[in-house]
Amino acid sequence: MIDLWFVIIAFLWTGYFVLEGFDFGVGMLGPLVSRDPAERRQSLETIGPVWDGNEVWLITAVGAMFAAFPAWYAGVFSTFYLPVVLVLVGLIVRGVGLEWRGKVADPRWCDLGIVAGSALPAFLWGAIFADLVFDGLPAALLGGAFTLAVCALHGAVFLALRTTGPVRRRARRAALAAGAVVIPVAVFALSGLGTFPALASMAALAAATALTWRRREGWAFAATAGAIVLASLAVFMELRRQPLPGLTLAEAASGAYTLTVLSWIGLITLPFVLVYQGWTYWVFRKRVQSAPVA
Repeated sequence: MIDLWFVIIAFLWTGYFVLEGFDFGVGMLGPLVSRDPAERRQSLETIGPVWDGNEVWLITAVGAMFAAFPAWYAGVFSTFYLPVVLVLVGLIVRGVGLEWRGKVADPRWCDLGIVAGSALPAFLWGAIFADLVFDGLPAALLGGAFTLAVCALHGAVFLALRTTGPVRRRARRAALAAGAVVIPVAVFALSGLGTFPALASMAALAAATALTWRRREGWAFAATAGAIVLASLAVFMELRRQPLPGLTLAEAASGAYTLTVLSWIGLITLPFVLVYQGWTYWVFRKRVQSAPVA
């Protein structure tokens, strides 16, 4: 049961990073790929139906940690109290910006909030998990730079996949620029893990950049998503050995009865969540068209 719930928590965090990764990227890149309000609206419409659903993965992952590994949960969220609070502030600011920008006369402050509220969590989650694995400020900064660059690449590829017209062309150029940055950063950030998933993640990022160059956005998006999955796998393989200094996974876990009850709850509810979210992405799978020229 302990190993099963660790795998479930790793799966939930990985799903969050993949799905919120392109949300963050789209939010950060908006001013770079959009030249007027219509184009800005076009880019944000790509994540409009799904961004709040993607955040459910974070709530579920944190809740599962609290229930299945309370000592791990307490250690992580007390050690990284300030960064986690800043993450929450960023998510709130981004949410307010996304909800209010169509309801105010001047949406520039909302756009600024979306950019800041996307970049801040994208950086801080990488810093938190890098510090958990490597324990040190330099590693945390490098981890934050890695996740920030990966989210930029992931979001740019997603925009190129889901839009048409000038936004798509600018998103493709942004993806190529982000790819040129993320590959060397990944070499430094992931080489310390020294595992096959880490090396495969670097290869996937290089493949995503090459596929973007060839205008194969669908495959490029699959490659960026795969790179995030592989990097997350490498991190959680390290955390499996020691989730916190001086704490083993068995010591951090809840009792057998609690894990059994959680397993039944997860078995009943998780399939519905996955089916619903898959249906949402299927319904909104078409490209968002550019505004017609007057």
